[in-house]
Amino acid sequence: MAVIEANISMSVDGYVTGPDLDGHPGLGAGGERLHTWVWTEDGRALLADTFAASGAVVTSRRVYDATGGWEHEDGLYGMPVFVVTHRPHEPVTRGTTTFTFVTGGVEPAIRAAATVAGDRRVHVMGGASIIQQALRAGLVDRLSLHVAPVLLGAGTPLFAHLGGPVTLTPLEPRHTTDATHLTYLVG
Repeated sequence: MAVIEANISMSVDGYVTGPDLDGHPGLGAGGERLHTWVWTEDGRALLADTFAASGAVVTSRRVYDATGGWEHEDGLYGMPVFVVTHRPHEPVTRGTTTFTFVTGGVEPAIRAAATVAGDRRVHVMGGASIIQQALRAGLVDRLSLHVAPVLLGAGTPLFAHLGGPVTLTPLEPRHTTDATHLTYLVG
């Protein structure tokens, strides 16, 4: 059975984007700082380990559109990606990645991803609303936060709209250049 893991970068003060998304599309003002760890040697190694254990990804239509489907010929992930959307769309295949657009909400997207992932991980990778919905529905087994050493002061908060407390059990933290990686068991 697949392990469902919400996986996202954030600031120390809990934002997954900076402020002013209209003036700074994608990550907001200063939001690019949240992802600098990805481009470091130790960050790339952590990502390689993460994706080696993974069988599918769930993301939002906003993230898909903002990244142009990650704009890589191979689709970046080399595994199925399920895009939660309100606008129907035919599947898009880039190399070994197929993007399937799911209009029924986060729950059917996660169920579909878990089916194809088998006993591998499903990564719910944002944005914040998708992760909030998955946590609120009790669908997340693990929460992995890549905490960048920056205070943004405003932006898109990760932990708004959870509908109540979520109990977490911490696992061993991991440190890389430009981030501390915290993983928790949920529930």
